[in-house]
Amino acid sequence: MWAEPPCATNGRLPSAFRWLKTVRSTLRSEMHRPCTLYYITDRSQFPGNEAARRQLLLQRISEATRAGIDYIQLREKDLPARELEELAGQAIRILEDERLRTANGDMRTALLINSRTDVALAVAAHGVHLRSDDISPADVRRMCSARRDAPVRLTISQSCHHPNDVQQAAREGANLALLAPVFEKKDDPSAKPAGLEALRRACQYNIPVLALGGITLTNAAACLEAGAAGIAAIRLFQANDIAEVARRLRDL
Repeated sequence: MWAEPPCATNGRLPSAFRWLKTVRSTLRSEMHRPCTLYYITDRSQFPGNEAARRQLLLQRISEATRAGIDYIQLREKDLPARELEELAGQAIRILEDERLRTANGDMRTALLINSRTDVALAVAAHGVHLRSDDISPADVRRMCSARRDAPVRLTISQSCHHPNDVQQAAREGANLALLAPVFEKKDDPSAKPAGLEALRRACQYNIPVLALGGITLTNAAACLEAGAAGIAAIRLFQANDIAEVARRLRDL
């Protein structure tokens, strides 16, 4: 909202510089939206044997929680259900320990389980991430309504590869849409990037859209300028100082 120029006081106008400075500050505060940060795990990127990788993953989850990451998607697709439940339970305890350490007892970080709604419900995770070939968000809601122990409101994020997918995710009740890949991925150059224009079109629907795929600290700002509500990534958060990455992304 634009501000009207200040009226004369005692026959003199306040400094134009002071007025413009106030207007700019007001506009910045009104236009700035917090950048949602969404960390996707992949323990295969860590060194060592399986036990060492799991330990490093839990350490990174702890660091992500302390850094104020909004969402952590546990994406360890190779694990059988029982082992995934065990790992997810350990992650939940880390988040709970961090909540108890905070002054007001709020838990900022939410844990989402990749694809496995059954595991998410079994460990009382905060949500589930659905791939494009998974059941629909509406089906997940129906599963939850049939269980008395299900969370009142399970957070659902949805993989999307085209603006039309985002529209469908919004229509079916997802809370977040992850559009991917926005840029070319070094580890999968065959995946055709959607590009910033597709991201811009995807952001017109009534659902927060996070940019995923080939995201770096260099190109993240362009995603936010295109309308993305935040950034989702694996390598960006996993291969760097996650607290520093979070700080720099929120400063964009």
